[in-house]
Amino acid sequence: MGLGLAALGRPAYINLGRDGALPAERTVAAMRDATWRVLDAAYAAGVRWADAARSYGLAEEFLAGWLDERGHRDVTVSSKWGYAYVGDWRMDADVHEVKEHSLPRFRDQLAQTRSLLGDRLAVYQVHSLMADGPLFADAGLLRALAGLAAEGVRVGFSTSGPSQAETVRRALDVEVDGRPLFTVVQSTWNVLETSAGGALAEAHARGAHVMVKEGLANGRLAVDPPPAVRKAAERHGVGPDAVALAAVLARPWADTVLSGAASAGQLTSNLAAPAVVLSEDELAELGALATPPGEYWERRAALPWN
Repeated sequence: MGLGLAALGRPAYINLGRDGALPAERTVAAMRDATWRVLDAAYAAGVRWADAARSYGLAEEFLAGWLDERGHRDVTVSSKWGYAYVGDWRMDADVHEVKEHSLPRFRDQLAQTRSLLGDRLAVYQVHSLMADGPLFADAGLLRALAGLAAEGVRVGFSTSGPSQAETVRRALDVEVDGRPLFTVVQSTWNVLETSAGGALAEAHARGAHVMVKEGLANGRLAVDPPPAVRKAAERHGVGPDAVALAAVLARPWADTVLSGAASAGQLTSNLAAPAVVLSEDELAELGALATPPGEYWERRAALPWN
């Protein structure tokens, strides 16, 4: 498992269950301390993958400071470019992030990421790539991404929305100078949103490293779990979050499953998941929870930033 920093690097986000987990006053200093506490807990538990993004507020800065202070050199660091954080550290900002997949944005954000993370950056991903996005027709941008890959940084992409499967398949077919460009895929998969599963299995079979985000459906499966999740949690003596994540870990194509924990306590609960072995009957019950992708993403879009 890995740790995603979306819920820790900025004061407002759409994840449920953050109110009691984060500092009452979400100042930069308080959020930095909270991030370091979760990173310390993750490292102590054996987690060695941390995922950030330019749009996660100060997540890259918090992560870089923690790595410098602790001296850890065995943590795989991935980040993302394409969205810019424009929330000005406000809870009530009208707009929190702005998306742009262009060559100038890539160059600017790569420079910003490298100024913080330096050579510790192992994976750099296009943030929320879409199947109909401009990147696919931008030869200059594709060549620049290939240049980054040639330097030893794995190039990947993340996906969101009801067309994730189409995006994954189209992106994996992109080649520059006869070589596949993308070797890492990060997509949403959880028991409520399973539509990308087939495409992610194909990605894994083709040698791509598959990362899974939002395994708890932005906290919905932990805060208000369906009866099937709750009953399985009771049978296994764990929280519903661990059952939901165990269902993701049961996918043979899932290489790294991200926890989006906002506190050390949430992380500890999440990390019970690898020890949960779900039966075929339980997996079938959880599989029946899947909703139509359009319905799932419409509900996700309605989640408030708080």
